[in-house]
Amino acid sequence: MRTRSGRLIATRAYFPDRLAASVRQKTRWTHGIALQGWDRLGWHGGGLSRWMMLRDRKGPFAAVLLALAYVLIASTAALHALAHFELVRPLPLTPVLKVLLAFNLAGLAWRCLLRAIFTGREFGWREGAMAVPRVVVSNIIAIMSGRRAVAAYLAALRGQPVVWDKTEHRAHPAAPPRAKAA
Repeated sequence: MRTRSGRLIATRAYFPDRLAASVRQKTRWTHGIALQGWDRLGWHGGGLSRWMMLRDRKGPFAAVLLALAYVLIASTAALHALAHFELVRPLPLTPVLKVLLAFNLAGLAWRCLLRAIFTGREFGWREGAMAVPRVVVSNIIAIMSGRRAVAAYLAALRGQPVVWDKTEHRAHPAAPPRAKAA
């Protein structure tokens, strides 16, 4: 978000632009917010507070679900290939499953569209178009960092000191914004 004068609000640095640094940064967030926060702060407060805690602490669960989703996508593609060569017979989809799959596909399309629109509005249409394939990259980062965060948390539970990997940020939002494409 920017002020009317074009300055960014509440941002100190851009997210890292290298895979290893991105995984380290997201690992630190997931470990600190989701796991250490859960451990140290618990689940106290009213319904709204618990809802916000759940949103903050969903990272490890999301990583497991994302990994499972990619395994299911790969296995579905493999089964379709096998069915194409008539090596297996595909199972028929029930009407309820067809509706659920269509609903999920529509939700994914909506999320990708909004991501492209908002990214494009801030950084130009090329970056907006690239926002959609970057969904896969961000999911891979989430899976990798979720695994690393859980491993670090389990090590901390065994008595090892918590190590917060520092992330180098090569770009800074205080730099002038790039010109938007017309």
